[in-house]
Amino acid sequence: MRAAVELAKEWRMDRVLRRLEALLIVTDNEKMLIISGNGEVIEPDDGVTAIGSGGSYALAAARGLIKHSTLSAAEIVRESLEIAADICVYTNHHITVEVL
Repeated sequence: MRAAVELAKEWRMDRVLRRLEALLIVTDNEKMLIISGNGEVIEPDDGVTAIGSGGSYALAAARGLIKHSTLSAAEIVRESLEIAADICVYTNHHITVEVL
């Protein structure tokens, strides 16, 4: 959490970066956070989050899959993005899921 807050502070203070309208999802085994370009650090209520043009579709799909399936986290991510790509014209099916 401390590292995310420090990143948000640096992002907010940098002349170039503070004009960047972007969102970044960061996670570890315990927490998931969204860091915004204007320095906000947001923790989702239910541990599920999504960003981007198809984010709301992917978020809804992920919540449904979590509730009603036994898929792994990576499988939920992939399926949620596939569903979002089917619905949102700005989201495509070129999906890469990296698990570290």
